[in-house]
Amino acid sequence: MNTVMGLINLQEDSGRIKELTERRPIGSMPFAGRYRVIDFALSSMVNSGISHVGIVLPEQSRSVMDHLRSGKDWDLARRHEGMFYLPPAKGDKDTRPGDLKTFYQNIDFVEHSAQKYVLLANASYIYNMNFAPVLRFHQNTNADITMVYNIAKEEVSDESVVIETAENGLIEDIAMKPVVYQGSKVSNGALLMEKRIFVDMVRSTYEHGGTDLVLDGIIRRADHYTMYGCMHEGYTACVASTASYYRANMEALEPANWDELFMQNGFIFTKSKDGVPVQYKESAHVQNSLVANGCVVYGEVENSILFRGVTVGEGVKIRNSIIMEKCDLEDDALVENVICDKNVVITKGRWLKGAPNYPLIVSKNAVV
Repeated sequence: MNTVMGLINLQEDSGRIKELTERRPIGSMPFAGRYRVIDFALSSMVNSGISHVGIVLPEQSRSVMDHLRSGKDWDLARRHEGMFYLPPAKGDKDTRPGDLKTFYQNIDFVEHSAQKYVLLANASYIYNMNFAPVLRFHQNTNADITMVYNIAKEEVSDESVVIETAENGLIEDIAMKPVVYQGSKVSNGALLMEKRIFVDMVRSTYEHGGTDLVLDGIIRRADHYTMYGCMHEGYTACVASTASYYRANMEALEPANWDELFMQNGFIFTKSKDGVPVQYKESAHVQNSLVANGCVVYGEVENSILFRGVTVGEGVKIRNSIIMEKCDLEDDALVENVICDKNVVITKGRWLKGAPNYPLIVSKNAVV
């Protein structure tokens, strides 16, 4: 895969998850106790042998840069190639929204790279996959663009790119759809093409008034390219809304999904942090949950995810919930179907309940 460079796009639409993305993009949202969503696309690239990766930054980029830093935890802190940050477009009279302007203003990074191919990934997707078979498929089919897709296991009300293919994988129809039905072929945000095609696509689409790379550069110009779909059979989740973020974390508690994400196709790397082990007190009861380092547990935790440094007081009950770093649940509190952002305090005896399809969100630093 030394002929492939990676681009990870963090300029996604976060309007349906704005309560949790006010200060961070979707790609830097916490996942499964110790990871960030971007870890999966980046680790998949590194495990596939890609050593030159550009990170397309959003306006709110501090949390991303704090997490990735130099790329050392992914073995990308190198003198030659490695990981680079591509800043959002600024200081320009062009006020058009969308990610295309940032690609356009950073196109020299791609153009001057030594690699022949570009692998573009969306930081909103969670998977662990080897991209080497995708490259072989792309070369064998002589495709202009290869789009990686999964088969939808259930109906989901999240806007997604849906394709229809012939038996040989040739894409016959492609569209952005607001609802994905069970059995649909849904893009997982990964696209492979030659560098020359990517550069020409960005320039021509932007100069003709386009704003969004996938929508304007690919979907609306589909007749310009020979496109194939390559199926990824492993677990995939898309974080496009509060409901899908909650669902993806709950699905990580299922052993089969955990095995596909973390035990196959190499490790998922993340920012390393030193911390003390979990302290389970005599009154603690934990069932089917992920509990990260630094937590102190006196109460009950069931079907939940606790990030680093969470304190669970005496008589506390946590069910089907996501509790982010350094939250404090005081004695006799109850949370069920709840997402607590960082540094939340749930005071003594307070009960909070959401619904599985509409989890209750407690904002960062809140005291309830």
